[in-house]
Amino acid sequence: MSATAQIPAYTTDAFFGLEDKWLETAEGELTHYHDVGEGTPVLFLHGSGTGVTAAANWWLNLPELSEQARCIAIDSIGYGQSVVADGTQYGIKEWVRHAVRVLDALGIEKTWIVGNSLGGWLAFQFAIDFPERLLGIVSMGTGGAKLTGALAGHSKPDLSEAGIRKTLELFVVDKSLVTDELVSLRYQAALNDTASDRLADVVAARDRDRTELPLDFDVLAKLEIPVLLIHGVQDVVIPVTRTWELLNVIPTADAHIFSQCGHWSQVERAKDFNAILKQYLASHGVTR
Repeated sequence: MSATAQIPAYTTDAFFGLEDKWLETAEGELTHYHDVGEGTPVLFLHGSGTGVTAAANWWLNLPELSEQARCIAIDSIGYGQSVVADGTQYGIKEWVRHAVRVLDALGIEKTWIVGNSLGGWLAFQFAIDFPERLLGIVSMGTGGAKLTGALAGHSKPDLSEAGIRKTLELFVVDKSLVTDELVSLRYQAALNDTASDRLADVVAARDRDRTELPLDFDVLAKLEIPVLLIHGVQDVVIPVTRTWELLNVIPTADAHIFSQCGHWSQVERAKDFNAILKQYLASHGVTR
């Protein structure tokens, strides 16, 4: 490790059941991640909600999916516990480049990407910028859509437990999933965002690129890799029309639409989500 990149004194809460790993991905940059399972690599990219981390997005999915593949879930730069170098810039292309640095540091030439919200947006930008590195994409509630009222609320996050609860409740139909413990854990993670003044920077970069760097549909129309789009009918953060939009553009795309489900399909319908993902990956040769 370089002298400018010190591993934080941090342990992911036992609630999530995931082991912490750290990887130097650039001078002064340490990526915090979880790496479980063996076989074909699948890179998991989280969304952009307040207090988001890889663990808080994927804790219900990684244990089961790692029975079939090597599952690598990262805290993107500007989020979670990843350490960034001074002067780090944020944005769609920068987050994609960070994902590539992770793959390079791990010696992975090609990977699947599973992305949630912002992570799905990143997956398709990755396909545009680095198509030779991708095996396939699974994207849920794909980000980068036009601004909605719920998305506008994300631009000015309320950094309190009550504010985080309100945000998480927007993600689901079943509000009972938003437990006191989960809210508390997201709040503790958000304090890390606030302490480094980075939350405003990453939100501004995300919202800037929504307008300035929308996905290039002309390129996506030429994709040849397998793509699975997943969406909840009751998603108020990114409407299901986003999936129809992509489905009509990407020639290889299939879609699964969950009933009684909001923006957090990997949590709200975790059992079904895991089964669908395992079956889809197996149908494309990802087995152990």
